[in-house]
Amino acid sequence: MPAWAFGGRGESLMDERTAAAELQKMVNGFQVSQAVCVAATLGIADHLKDGKRTSGELAALTNTHPQALYRLLRALASVGVFHEAEDRFFSLTPIGGALRSDVQRSVAPWAILTGRPYFRQAWSDLLHSVSTGDNAFRHAHGKGVWEYRAAHPEESVIFDRAMTAMSRGVAAAVTAAYDFRPFSVVMDVAGGQGALLAEILCRNPGQRGILFDRPQVVAKAGPVFDAAGVAGRCDIVAGDFFVSVPEGADAIVLKWILHDWDDDTNIRILKTCRRAMRPDGKLLVLESILAPPTTKAPVQNSAI
Repeated sequence: MPAWAFGGRGESLMDERTAAAELQKMVNGFQVSQAVCVAATLGIADHLKDGKRTSGELAALTNTHPQALYRLLRALASVGVFHEAEDRFFSLTPIGGALRSDVQRSVAPWAILTGRPYFRQAWSDLLHSVSTGDNAFRHAHGKGVWEYRAAHPEESVIFDRAMTAMSRGVAAAVTAAYDFRPFSVVMDVAGGQGALLAEILCRNPGQRGILFDRPQVVAKAGPVFDAAGVAGRCDIVAGDFFVSVPEGADAIVLKWILHDWDDDTNIRILKTCRRAMRPDGKLLVLESILAPPTTKAPVQNSAI
């Protein structure tokens, strides 16, 4: 039970009925998550961005079953994603607006990723992971997550879109929190399609960048840099950070990378980066910080 549910001596301030209702919400959370995923996949928020529509109109636009879609929209309205008016008219709420594809902090790509069957199947094997210490994804699919996505290019596309959207959401905060001006060359290792690096280069006009990631990822990075107007100042390099990374950077960024691996693997990654860096270079690690015990968890993202 969260800390706010207790008094100064540890006694509960929440009665049994309320506690059960709160826990029930948590247990049923996967249903809401899946409903949001379906709405994002169908692009419902984009169809509502210019004003309200009936569920029937939305069904025609999305080629879905009218009554089934109405029930989905009604369910999401009950949790504040949409607003339902008379005659089955629906409109966006501020929360639902975050599902639009054209907003900076769009959650739609992440919602779509978390609803993919292979993603949810891995989480269904959480008990195995807790019982044995083994990797749940590998147990569920017989291979690691990166091997799986390499064998399923359509899933890699969805994953890369989600990572790009998440990076856009944090890039401004990162560049505001850290001064990148002292560096002449910044390299983002495993930097996806370059959203964070593009923001860094935009903020620092005299700087050059290097984007490094797997071939199938960086192959689609060009439009990101073109849109930001920094394509002429960035080299896009494909490779494997377990083998080597490009040399020449005086700052290397690792954003949301190390949490994916065990300690021994992370040491390999860090040694690879150290070999490529200038003697006086800096390594910038961006990761979530664990809160103190019994602290209400902040909203976080996980790439499995």
